[in-house]
Amino acid sequence: MALQPLSSLVTQLSSQPIIFVGGKGGVGKTTTAAALASHYATQQKKTLIISTDPAHSLGDVLNVRLNNEKTAITPYLDAIELNPDIIVDAHFVQVERTIKAYTNPDMMPKIREHLRLSKSAPGAQEAAMLESMCQHLVAAADAGYDHIIFDTAPTGHTLRLLVLPEMMGAWTDGLLAQQRRQAKLRSVATHLDTNTSKAKASNDKKDVPNPFAKHKPDRWEQAVSVLEKRKELFRQAGQLLHDRAQTAIVQVMTADVLPLAETQRAIQQLEETKLTPAAIVVNQLIIPTQKDEFWQQRADRQQKLMGDIEQSFTDYPVYPIYLQQTDVRGTEALSALLT
Repeated sequence: MALQPLSSLVTQLSSQPIIFVGGKGGVGKTTTAAALASHYATQQKKTLIISTDPAHSLGDVLNVRLNNEKTAITPYLDAIELNPDIIVDAHFVQVERTIKAYTNPDMMPKIREHLRLSKSAPGAQEAAMLESMCQHLVAAADAGYDHIIFDTAPTGHTLRLLVLPEMMGAWTDGLLAQQRRQAKLRSVATHLDTNTSKAKASNDKKDVPNPFAKHKPDRWEQAVSVLEKRKELFRQAGQLLHDRAQTAIVQVMTADVLPLAETQRAIQQLEETKLTPAAIVVNQLIIPTQKDEFWQQRADRQQKLMGDIEQSFTDYPVYPIYLQQTDVRGTEALSALLT
């Protein structure tokens, strides 16, 4: 497929409210995501941009200080930089609160120590970030934003985040099934214990149920409620991610050998999980005709690689972004990049 003008990218994505921008580190994902968000905001489309990249470069590109809370950039543009440390702490506070509801108080000091150490365990940050990302995704969709744009971490991290809702949903199903089996066993044990107590009671005494006795809630009910809510959250997020009418995935790369190889692998994995990308952006291109010999050689090399890129991704529209003389920062400059 031939190169498309950048204005066509804006038009192509205008009907899809959720946009994920991914790619290899250093190829310009944040600039591309921020340019899309800024451009839609100038068209008076209510837009939210969320960075899931721990590198925290979104605020630098927008020229504002961002944090883990939503910040209004313009009347039509809001931004969030998800902070993994804050998210992990909040995640484990929720886990402790759930465990505390059905655990012997004497065990809590050991459990707290275990949870503290678990914060550094492989996958802990990803799980917490995933849940936060899904919460923001579902909440923003319900809040009536015209566009929700995710500036994601480098490729491998993004791919795991995109496929984790389905995996976490299955894992939660397993926990709920285990809980139901335990509930049945507890019910049987309670029934047997009650019958034994009745048999030992005096024949002269009749066991009369108290109609005013308060129902004592099952100690697992709170844990089950939490799991059910998480399952529903992942189900909603998974539906949004797999709905091509709702979600677009844009892969950003540069015209270099390593980004090309990584983008090929990423698209293959996305296709295997039925999350095919909507478009490919090739960033930092040099104008083909140069006066300086060094830059001309660089431009010629890029043009050769552009032929390989167009051959590799015949099923996807490819959009070029040319190298700018100065850094692109601030909403006005970012929006102008796509015109």
